[in-house]
Amino acid sequence: MCVFCKIINNEIPSYRVYEDEYCIAILDISQATIGHTLVIPKKHFKNILELDDETAKHLFKVTKDLSIKISKLPNVLGLNVLNNCGEKAGQSVDHFHIHIIPRYDNDKVLFSFPQNKLSNEEFLKLLESIKK
Repeated sequence: MCVFCKIINNEIPSYRVYEDEYCIAILDISQATIGHTLVIPKKHFKNILELDDETAKHLFKVTKDLSIKISKLPNVLGLNVLNNCGEKAGQSVDHFHIHIIPRYDNDKVLFSFPQNKLSNEEFLKLLESIKK
């Protein structure tokens, strides 16, 4: 049983921000920034690729509602809402979850992405590959 399933089953304590019959939201034990919250379905899905549409819809509604509340915390200047899918993408627990990370001035959290320059032909080829 994964750590999130144990938290859902009250086998491991957590700081629950929200709970309903489909999901829980807890303060991340690592707190990348103050208020870092995880939204987790109660049903075990390994990642977003396994998530059913009904659960996804509910989780994103809860995520939106909590994001609004978290954005009103003192000194919050923005939010990152993200999901890591797969080990290479930084997923460390094989149970789907969404991070809500409030952003503060000088919070030291870095997200940087390289810029891949594509030609028009490469964009069109990529577009076709995704649409298949």
